[in-house]
Amino acid sequence: MKVLVIGSGGREHALVWKIKQSPMVDEVFCVPGNGGIAREATDVPIDPSDFNALADFAEAQSIGLTVVGPEVPLVAGITDVFAARGLKVFGPSAKAAQLEGSKIFAKDIMEKYGVPTAAAKLFTDYGEAAAYLASLDAPYVVKADGLAAGKGVFIAKTLAEAEDAVRSCLLKGQFGSAGDSVVIEEYMEGPELSVLAFSDGKNVMPMVPAQDYKRAYDGDEGLNTGGMGSYSPVPIVTAELYEDIVELVLKPMIEGLSAEGIEYRGVIYAGLMLTKTGPRVLEFNARFGDPETQAILPRLESDILEPMLAVAGGDISGVKLKWKDEVCATVVLASGGYPTDYETGFEITGLDEASVMEGVAVFHAGTKLSEGKIVTAGGRVLNVSALGADFAQARERAYAAIEKISFEGMHYRKDIALRAVDMG
Repeated sequence: MKVLVIGSGGREHALVWKIKQSPMVDEVFCVPGNGGIAREATDVPIDPSDFNALADFAEAQSIGLTVVGPEVPLVAGITDVFAARGLKVFGPSAKAAQLEGSKIFAKDIMEKYGVPTAAAKLFTDYGEAAAYLASLDAPYVVKADGLAAGKGVFIAKTLAEAEDAVRSCLLKGQFGSAGDSVVIEEYMEGPELSVLAFSDGKNVMPMVPAQDYKRAYDGDEGLNTGGMGSYSPVPIVTAELYEDIVELVLKPMIEGLSAEGIEYRGVIYAGLMLTKTGPRVLEFNARFGDPETQAILPRLESDILEPMLAVAGGDISGVKLKWKDEVCATVVLASGGYPTDYETGFEITGLDEASVMEGVAVFHAGTKLSEGKIVTAGGRVLNVSALGADFAQARERAYAAIEKISFEGMHYRKDIALRAVDMG
């Protein structure tokens, strides 16, 4: 079978890497790919927003399954275009992907079907939003309603900071159309958790939990980013808590969408806050998380193509996932200045040395091939994932591999999975 992966980040590299391990797969293509994916798959120079051109390619190459990585094409309806042409595709429809495309859409479904989450209100007028903020106590949570690449969430400690966040969205256009409306949300406290699950529209098949790091610097300081690292499993997640998340969050959401006439087929990602009163949803995403995928897939022992094909076919009831006992830590190597201004085009050295280290996989995110060299091409550049018997060993392997890698301005957090070591 030939498989086409859509996307260019670390998540897509991890997907390509895992899909290639399937005995069912003969060849993997990726649009548009990156410098690292090009070593494992055939990068195809098609505009990833041209869905008909992608479908033409899938037909011409007799692609058996197209796997959509990022949220933007899902929200824009790539799955619908492929399905209308009889092409097998892994990813939710545009209607289903609204779960990520609009925070208030997701809130409305959660409230209607009893999925635990924070209270929230939607605003399009700055004056009304500011007046509402003034009625609340600190801290404040402000979110761009649409897709903002993980950067449209503000936790403000003061009213002035919260007002500035609203101005950034509604008046300054910092997030384009994604910030044309803002959600002001109840502040919740507790550790965060990510749980991803395969869904065929009726059933859910959860994966192992992961925890990611959104802030740019050690100790959860600095601006929110797309994610600076992750680890899996999460020691605080007991079997009972895991079951609660499945029964109280994942199943009701899929069943609620179904009751609304929306069949959700793909990966559903629940970003959760573990509060004193139980798990509550921070956000839903309509795809594999990034960088959680890079910590989850190295632990997956079974063939990833099996659940993907079952989801695309509408029935996962006969599929079982098998996981390794080893734990995984993933550290993101970013360009200096990320998530604000940064430069690209710097040569990356030490990749081959790092990649051959025991238990280590290096996934490319923002890289490209230039004159025979791998150079930086984005804010998040590389993901270094390492398996270990415990988190101390996984961390040791990941950071030892990072010492082999170098590019100008390279920045990364030094505390990834440290809390898991302390909890273990």
